[in-house]
Amino acid sequence: MIGERIGLSVWLYSLKQMKNLRRFGNVVYTSKRMKYAIVYCNRENIDETIEKLNSLHYVKAVQPSLKPFLKTEYEKVVDKEKEFELKIGL
Repeated sequence: MIGERIGLSVWLYSLKQMKNLRRFGNVVYTSKRMKYAIVYCNRENIDETIEKLNSLHYVKAVQPSLKPFLKTEYEKVVDKEKEFELKIGL
């Protein structure tokens, strides 16, 4: 069963070794122009995976996704038009 997953942005020097990233997780997206890949891997092994990826000679940098730590529940905001109408008594 798949546990919690987290995305990693892997910046590369060369795209020749792109297939080797499959060892570390699901390669979801690759950008040839900007030379990076998005890899999803298990959250519990994230520190080990980042260390292994950084040790590879063709990897420039690795950044974990911050999406799991962002607030995704939003509060209802009153529209400014309705607020204005309430103030002038319409």
